Amino acid sequence: MDQAPIYPPALPQPSYTQLANPIVVIAPHFCAPYPVDLTIVKKVLTITEGNFEVLDVNGSVIFKVKGALLSLRDRRLLLDGAGNPLVSLQQKILTAHRRWQVYKGDSSDSKALLFSVKKSSLLQFKTHLHVFLASNTKEDVCDFRIEGSWLARSCVIYHGDSSNIVAQMHKKHSVESLVLGKDTFTVTVYPNVDYAFIVALVVVLYEINEDRSGDD
Repeated sequence: MDQAPIYPPALPQPSYTQLANPIVVIAPHFCAPYPVDLTIVKKVLTITEGNFEVLDVNGSVIFKVKGALLSLRDRRLLLDGAGNPLVSLQQKILTAHRRWQVYKGDSSDSKALLFSVKKSSLLQFKTHLHVFLASNTKEDVCDFRIEGSWLARSCVIYHGDSSNIVAQMHKKHSVESLVLGKDTFTVTVYPNVDYAFIVALVVVLYEINEDRSGDD
């Protein structure tokens, strides 16, 4: 009598928190009703710092990040696939905690501020950043937080002080990253979460942890 084939146990499927309302920070059309997987490629061998490309699962470039050359302060532009500026990211100078501010379009006007990101404490052995939306002027409680290990390129983005995950990132190892000098991340954005916003957070996360001045 033949034995029935033995199959390995099925791997558990990731469960995603179903949000009551979509999280929209940059634009509603960047929210999808399903998980969005993105690959973020840091271009290392370039004249200007802070250049990234963001690819979808088909390998198409859907966002680009451009760094400013000879800028008095670190400044980045997040562009859509057609080259239109979505947000401007820049480091705030003369602050106790390293803080980046993100503005709508190619602006740096306070009225165009969307959100800011800062270290939760000066001395950190693990990544712990707080994100405050522009409407949260008191900043008593963060609107989002980023935790994990930057050294391992493994970080999780949470909604406020809750345990609800909105995105996760991890390091992607590839031959291309070794040969061409590229730092590559894979980011999974949970359903109904603005994935352009998540890309902007990952860029700030990179800049805060890879700061070349060494100052805090």
